[in-house]
Amino acid sequence: MKHTAITPEVASIICPPPAHLRNAMTVDVEDWFQVQGFADAIPRGEWDFLACRVEANTEAVLKHFDEAGIRATFFTLGWVGERYPRLIRRIVEAGHELASHGYGHERVDRIGPAAFRADIRRARAILEDQGGVAVTGYRAPTFSIGPATPWAHGILAEEGYRYSSSVFPVRHDLYGSPETPRLPHRPRPDGVVELPMTTCRAFGRNLPCSGGGWFRLAPYRLFRAGLRQVNEAEGRPGIFYFHPWEIDAAQPRVWQANRLSRFRHYTGVARMPPRLARLLRDFAWSTMEDVYAGEIGPPSVSAELHAMAS
Repeated sequence: MKHTAITPEVASIICPPPAHLRNAMTVDVEDWFQVQGFADAIPRGEWDFLACRVEANTEAVLKHFDEAGIRATFFTLGWVGERYPRLIRRIVEAGHELASHGYGHERVDRIGPAAFRADIRRARAILEDQGGVAVTGYRAPTFSIGPATPWAHGILAEEGYRYSSSVFPVRHDLYGSPETPRLPHRPRPDGVVELPMTTCRAFGRNLPCSGGGWFRLAPYRLFRAGLRQVNEAEGRPGIFYFHPWEIDAAQPRVWQANRLSRFRHYTGVARMPPRLARLLRDFAWSTMEDVYAGEIGPPSVSAELHAMAS
């Protein structure tokens, strides 16, 4: 009898894709001045003195989703939740999943274990208090979890989270872990499951197929073909993400940022709303906790005790 070799990537799958395949729609809720590309141009101490647009932009995103009849996951900064509690309630009341993007948009690979624990604990407390729901999902700012942070998934589990969507298996100058599995996996037995950002295989490498700047810069048909390859050829769901500022063509220009950062941030923003509407029509969408329910699994005893203590 001929046996098929089991690769590490295949072995890392937690469970097969659902019969009626949907993709996970996600929003990283942060303002235009909080992006990593502007970190050298806009000091963190100036955030409270800048024109915040995140509330109005996220309300516009909610309207898009309402018109399309979909639910999504909102990975929200605790910084935003602290200042806009009504927005957090709106997200929950509209039936979406509320998840954590950390508190202050600080890179996990730069702040270390102790500060990371404090950051995700603070964010979760704020979001749960404002939203009145359990917050069990997490996405690291700038996809900054990877080989340099072997402790992160364990700390997330200890703090009551159930999954992370923080690893992008591509090469990029700001983030990326191309050597990590493309499929859902558990990096450590005592940690949360990792749901990596979606990539498709072409030319012997992983190509991004998850949204963000890639979605605005690439031809729409090319992006759609990549996601369809993941859905149909690989038989698994994908994860799409974007930010509220990506639908805001009127946002301020940060001329002091370097040319590459400005190119990445502003290119394609004006055409993002109709392109997003098309994407919502072309594929089936739901929340992370719905699409990946089998991978995430039921709450652990430690998570339940943490929720009771909170």
